[in-house]
Amino acid sequence: MSLMPTTIELLARARVDLRMGLPVVLTGGGSAALAIAVEALSEPRLAEMRALGDLSLALTARRAETLKARIYDEDISRVTVPVDEGLTWIQSLADPADDLNVPLKGPLTSLRGGSADLHRLAIALVKSARLLPAAALVPLEEPAGFAAAHGLTTISQSAAEPLLTASSPLHPVAAARLPMDAAEAGRLHIFRPDDGAEEHYAVEIGRPDRSKPVLARLHSACFTGDVLGSLKCDCGPQLRGALTQMGEAGSGVLLYLNQEGRGIGLANKMRAYSLQDQGFDTVEANHRLGFEDDERDFRLGAAILKKLGFSKVRLLTNNPNKIAMMEKTGIEVAERVALKVGENAHNRHYLATKARKSGHML
Repeated sequence: MSLMPTTIELLARARVDLRMGLPVVLTGGGSAALAIAVEALSEPRLAEMRALGDLSLALTARRAETLKARIYDEDISRVTVPVDEGLTWIQSLADPADDLNVPLKGPLTSLRGGSADLHRLAIALVKSARLLPAAALVPLEEPAGFAAAHGLTTISQSAAEPLLTASSPLHPVAAARLPMDAAEAGRLHIFRPDDGAEEHYAVEIGRPDRSKPVLARLHSACFTGDVLGSLKCDCGPQLRGALTQMGEAGSGVLLYLNQEGRGIGLANKMRAYSLQDQGFDTVEANHRLGFEDDERDFRLGAAILKKLGFSKVRLLTNNPNKIAMMEKTGIEVAERVALKVGENAHNRHYLATKARKSGHML
């Protein structure tokens, strides 16, 4: 019997380490590096990493474009950290909060040549930890000994990359009857992923016929809209409107996916809101943070539908990407059911931006 952690378990451990400001050791392609999330970087950790060698930052191409840093590695940029620049400067490259006050942070020098694989892996890890997508790295000569001496988690690029891009398998945990305002005949199913990430939920209304297209919605968690009744988005009205339609129809299934802020997490979503207060639209705000327009994984919804025995849906959505992903993952979309609710004076520009830049059918 082996008690050695699997790569999935090591990745879960690495996410916690990064969120707490602890570095992780990355290996791959005959090289190694010590990596830490810039958001959680402290002065003592920065000093310790500088003592090991030359420091560089891994930034996404989206963030690098904002900073006018050269991008030699397609999706990321490797920016050198001058010896005379400290923590405040480093974190200003990751966090756009003061971009308008201090727009010029350069000149920035980007690394060119050599492999960017470990920098790319570092970005994937901090993204999966729901942190700002920026990491500081320093090369390591003897990664195994260093990791053992300091009790650090080691992540192998070749073993980790397939898991970071794949959709983690989901397993049913519990289910119980749940009468709701929308329908007394309700049932809540809980699904847990293998990778230690957040659980996802399926709200089943009535007794949907598995042999027919089920009225369904993929709804991403929105604490501000679903719980607080935020007027900045249409999420809360969409959630309640979808459940109401299912209740009136007598059956349906709503998949509640814990992918807050289009997959960037609540903290980064609030950062995006702050940038919107500065005049940027929702897509521009995500890009300035270093994220894509939408970082969600809709494959999770398809996996839950299959677990529940559904293969065809009448999909309540305004998002063409959800339709495409359902079809791609083997769920037939027999019909798109429009869900146009919740527009108000506070979110009108937001909805127009989603239609114009993200193709939403509004």
